[in-house]
Amino acid sequence: MLTIKLSRIGKKKQPVYRIIIMEKARNPRGKALEILGSYNPFSKRINLKEQRIKYWIGKGAQSTDTVYNLLVKHGIIKGKKRRISILSKKKKAKDREEKEENKKESIEVAENKKVDADNNKDDKNLQDNENKKNDVDKNNKEPENKNDEKK
Repeated sequence: MLTIKLSRIGKKKQPVYRIIIMEKARNPRGKALEILGSYNPFSKRINLKEQRIKYWIGKGAQSTDTVYNLLVKHGIIKGKKRRISILSKKKKAKDREEKEENKKESIEVAENKKVDADNNKDDKNLQDNENKKNDVDKNNKEPENKNDEKK
């Protein structure tokens, strides 16, 4: 599969990139099928062969996320930019731990809410039962005679 990607050239700590097309699995420092432009990240200057890029995309060539975002920014491709995030191993591990903790906390909160709801239902049922008993007791009581109390 053909891919449009960046190939680094330039001095140490002063990179300049070529935008090239080549097989996806090949090393970007190897021989490219065609050089499609260049990109200087310091001056933000970019030179593109727009017709050739459109030609290769029409032939089914894919592009890396960074090249895709550059092409969208300069209006060669229509669409939204892709989100690029590079996380270190430590950051990935930390994020994974945080997700697990949040998941456990949410499970505990859900269980507590369920238990509270069950307890509230039980309390309400107990109160209803007591009220019913009190109503039945009041109805079943015989009226007291005031005369009996005087004796």
